[in-house]
Amino acid sequence: MALDEELIAVRREIHRRPELAGEERETAGLVAEQLRAAGLEVTTDVGGHGVVAVLDGSAEGPTIAYRADMDAVDATRNVLPFPRTGRVYDEGFASTVPGVAHLCGHDLHTAIGVGIARTLAASSERVRGRLVFVFQPAEESLQGARAMLDTGLVQRLAPREFYALHTSPFPTGTIAVSPGHGLPGLHQLRVLLPAGADAAAFAAGVEALGTVRFPQNVTEYHAGFHALLDPAAAARQESASVAAWPEPGPAVGVLLRIWPQEHLPEVRARVERLAAAAGGHVESQNAPFPALVNSPELSTAAGDYLSTTMGPESVLWARASWPYNCEDFALFTHEAPGALLYLGVANAEAGIDGAPHSPEFAADERAIGHGVRAMADLLTHRLTTARGVRHGD
Repeated sequence: MALDEELIAVRREIHRRPELAGEERETAGLVAEQLRAAGLEVTTDVGGHGVVAVLDGSAEGPTIAYRADMDAVDATRNVLPFPRTGRVYDEGFASTVPGVAHLCGHDLHTAIGVGIARTLAASSERVRGRLVFVFQPAEESLQGARAMLDTGLVQRLAPREFYALHTSPFPTGTIAVSPGHGLPGLHQLRVLLPAGADAAAFAAGVEALGTVRFPQNVTEYHAGFHALLDPAAAARQESASVAAWPEPGPAVGVLLRIWPQEHLPEVRARVERLAAAAGGHVESQNAPFPALVNSPELSTAAGDYLSTTMGPESVLWARASWPYNCEDFALFTHEAPGALLYLGVANAEAGIDGAPHSPEFAADERAIGHGVRAMADLLTHRLTTARGVRHGD
């Protein structure tokens, strides 16, 4: 268990010194140091502070990629407005950077990615092909994946499959797969209203277009996540999470999170009709960001395999998509099929809720070792079963 303890120390060092999107210099340096010490071929400064490491195994085979994100959260803005209890879970390794904290679990993601790489580098005879480890900056701003892909390095390495983990409020010791489901697409709008218009009232009317209400506390957050496991959830596939807020102008900012993404034009058209009726018009603030759709084949295969290695009780099957968050891992899955798995980090007995972006987000650190062992096994298994190409083909 020595590696588990070392990885917990890595996680705590990252947790203690969090860095915002695009500023992950120290985190990237720590990651690169760990990977080089393990003997991997490492490239730094990929699309900003991105790090890419390559592990060639003992035999020819396909190339598979594993991605971990490194950035922290602006704790003054990008945090759920949940009631606080005053609990402290990181005594001795709390953030030393005012207003910045790892409240989304990226410190665990990074430590797990390092752990998988170290584990497999130390037993490369298990690796029959090539593994590419992608440590991504700027996930919170949805910019890091695109920046890394724009360098062309990932495409030149040509992975056949992509995998990632994300912390979740499922119990520690479990992993959830989500075949064919994932996370919604995102589109930000600005509605310009005529002088004298009641922007607050208009914003309320726009939010009424939503079909789901964001959880108001950790209890509701947990209930919503666990509802994804209900077999009946498969019948509830469509969702629109709509946020709107008054701005000077008068104007209203609008954030649309839509699943499936094909429904985005319909929801946007409804916003445009409301705007026209109020004498205003809609401007796009950005191009729509794609939804993350987990490969049904890869997710199912992962769930089936992990059920044999971890036990069927440790693998959960999500039957619907979580409607409130977006992930730029979606861009990697446009390059090759991929699967984002949910790693359970909650511990009810210890009062650890595991709800990302909660102001008191905490994780059971035993999940780090669980994640490393599960994904190291899965990746090596996939190298022997994936339909891929040999190096250089």
